[in-house]
Amino acid sequence: MSDRHPAVTRYQLAPFAALSASYFAHIGFFNPYLPLWLKDLGLSITVIGLLTAVQAATRVLAPYGWGWLSDHTGERVKLLRFCAGAALLCSAGLWVSGSVGWLALVLLLMFIHTSAMMPMSEAALAHLVSTDGDFNARRYGRVRLWGSLGFLVTVFVAGAWFERMGMQSFPSWAVGSLIALNVSVWWLPNHREPAHPTEQRLPILGVLRQAKVRWFFATVFFHVLSHIGIYVFFSLYLDELGYSKTMIGVLWAVSVAAEIVWFFTQSRWLPKFSLSGWLLLCAATMVLRMGLTTWAAEWLLALLLAQLLHALTFATQHSVCIALLSEYFPGRLRGRGQALYASIGYGVPGVLGALGGGALSDAWGLRAVYAVSIGIAGVACGCAYQAWRTNRSALRV
Repeated sequence: MSDRHPAVTRYQLAPFAALSASYFAHIGFFNPYLPLWLKDLGLSITVIGLLTAVQAATRVLAPYGWGWLSDHTGERVKLLRFCAGAALLCSAGLWVSGSVGWLALVLLLMFIHTSAMMPMSEAALAHLVSTDGDFNARRYGRVRLWGSLGFLVTVFVAGAWFERMGMQSFPSWAVGSLIALNVSVWWLPNHREPAHPTEQRLPILGVLRQAKVRWFFATVFFHVLSHIGIYVFFSLYLDELGYSKTMIGVLWAVSVAAEIVWFFTQSRWLPKFSLSGWLLLCAATMVLRMGLTTWAAEWLLALLLAQLLHALTFATQHSVCIALLSEYFPGRLRGRGQALYASIGYGVPGVLGALGGGALSDAWGLRAVYAVSIGIAGVACGCAYQAWRTNRSALRV
């Protein structure tokens, strides 16, 4: 990893910053407040878990299909524009009062398209900020922090809005945020990546057979699985503990502010350890974060500390993963590598976490979700240790 600036200007990076900001602005209100909107509709926690699992379910297969298509055509921007437009059209269905089946269908169609957008845009951005296969952490972080800023603004503003006005306007927020996303996607230059004939012949299974790649994906799987309690049930958990919607927004905002600081300064810290060493540190921090969230959530200061650890458990872990994916899946394999990351890291764990978390919370309460997450984070530590050992052995050869 290098701090050398690639031959790319700020003007070229600006559309990607806008896309990141608008996409995560949409996620910043949608993911934290979707469970509260569904609760406001009178649905049980089990049904809420099932509906939120739809998003994760689409990440199991959809990103790889879109990634395969983008790798083989090189038309990432055209596909991003199509996905953004289709998601906007589908989101209008949230205005229609219907059954749980209708809601599931609308969310399914939305998520099939939005779940593909980040893998494709991350692949395009990684290509732009890499020189001779050397991933530039500084440039990536400066673009990605705009996504965190977008998330920060909407999670805080939406929390205050819903506290005062109620959850009825949730569908309007969905449509409005997706309109902004469409505007940013059409700002992207319509660039088609050149062909990489040698890499096109490289089978994806050959990469996956490498031990370091297998341990990497195992680490990602368990790390994110331990994180699902935050993504899916955190707002409901805080609501149950008596925190206001405004304070829920503040606590989400604290975690995002921590990741912004990391993304802005990460080029200073990442060289301190190997990438696999950072994975291990992030997994160990996840154990601490889940412990605080489980046993000290009634104490605001402890919960604030847990949220600040998001800088390591998400931001650092994510940047390290993108850097390793750029190394393991170069050129025309990049889109499929990002798609596998979305599927293995967020798709399957998201489904298991949402469904399992719903069952756990029904049986023993929401606190049980975070108690189980402590053990899962411990498994992630074991996998990360194996990834670190494998990479060290490879360096000695």
